[in-house]
Parts: sequence; C-alpha cells; structure tokens
Amino acid sequence: DVDGTIADTEDIHRQAFNKAFSKFDLNWHWSKEKYHELLFISGGKERITRCMAEDKATKNNISFIEELHKCKSEYYRSILLGSDIGLRPGVQRLITEAKEKNIKIGIATNSSTKNLQTLIKKTFKVEPEELFNTIVTSNVITDKKPSPEVYYRALKNLELSAYKCIAIEDTENGNTSAIKAGLRTIITTHVYTADNDFKGASLVLNNLGEPEEGFCVDEKFYCKKNYVDIELLNKIIICEKNFLLKKLEG
Repeated sequence: DVDGTIADTEDIHRQAFNKAFSKFDLNWHWSKEKYHELLFISGGKERITRCMAEDKATKNNISFIEELHKCKSEYYRSILLGSDIGLRPGVQRLITEAKEKNIKIGIATNSSTKNLQTLIKKTFKVEPEELFNTIVTSNVITDKKPSPEVYYRALKNLELSAYKCIAIEDTENGNTSAIKAGLRTIITTHVYTADNDFKGASLVLNNLGEPEEGFCVDEKFYCKKNYVDIELLNKIIICEKNFLLKKLEG
C-alpha cells in the first residue's frame, strides 16, 4: 500500500480536501476526527459523495465531484512537494533488502498514479518503475479496497501466487482487500488507523521498525524480532503455509 504505509500522507490528503472545499465555496471542513471516520470509506471521490449525501444544500453531481477531486489532488501534490515528509520507519531498509535479494515488489493502492509518482519521487528520489515490479493504482481498477481487485491485478502482473506473498497495509479496508485475495498481511498502524479491526492479519505493528529502534507489537500478537526484514516475512509465509497444511490434513 502507499498512503499511510510508505509515508504518513493521510493528513496531507485531509489538508488538501479542506483547501479544495474552500476554493469551491463549500461550507465543509474535515477535522481530524471527521477524517478518521471517513477513512473507513475507500477513495476520495467516494468520501466526497458521502458528504454530499449528508449535505442537503449540495447536489450530488458527478461532474462536480470529478472537478472537486481533481482540485484536491492538485493541492495534495503541491502540499506534498513543499513538505518535509519522509518514509515511515523500515520502509527504505526493507525495500532495499528485497531489491538486493531479487524479490519482486508491487504497489497496490487506491491512490492515483500521479499522486503515487509524486510521493515516490519525493521520498525515494527515483521513478516508481525503478523500484516496483508492478504498480496498480485507482487509474486501472474499477473496485477499490476492500474489494480484492487491486491485489488480484498485482498478483497477476507479478506472476505470483498469493501464498508466496505478503501485503503491507495500514487500514482495515486494506487488510480486508488483501486477505480476500488470499494474502497474508502485516499492518503498520498510525494515528488514523490504530483503532481499526485487523482481523486475520499476521502481525499488527506501529511501524516496520529498525534494528536500533524496534517496532511495538499489538498485544494480540507475538514476535521475537523487533523489525521486519525478509527473514521475518519468509517465516510468516512458511509457518502459515504449514499451519494451513495441518488443518487440511485434519
């Protein structure tokens, strides 16, 4: 995943929405509390649609929603480029290790291609295609998370079976999407998602951790390591594969 997983971008999205509302003379303002609630709805246009349905003074017009969301996306990229945002702990290290070991990495996101490109170039200083073997965004899928479509497409492009892969997510909808596609999940929470229901996840952490500053594990889980690396990912895949085989055998 991208937003909230690679970098803490969710509040930049919230700020961008509010700037767009102001430009379009809408009497809306999404507080952090309101945005926390709206993050249970996948997709910016879908969140706008929900608020339009709640605001009787505003007509639900598809072309208006498109223009409003386009404006918001432009503000988002502008705020992002002017920010000092960095990668979340462990992201750079894990991707570097995966690349060194020739492990395929994919992006599966509800974000747009332009927003993804801006974030990756801002944080990694390279084009997304230099890092990822496949990139699936909202520009190429019909159904957003919690639908598994984005992960089905990513797996197809990677030419890998779900049981050989792990998804790294940050939201309940992302977790559900990945699990529906047959993937194991590691969740890295943040202020907007710490109270989500991550049923079925293999691990729920506050971040991927670093050797010198490890992650915190959700009390429902146990992990000997204090940071996520390829060794840990392989252990999760092997252990859960063996567990499933034992269940099938009786």
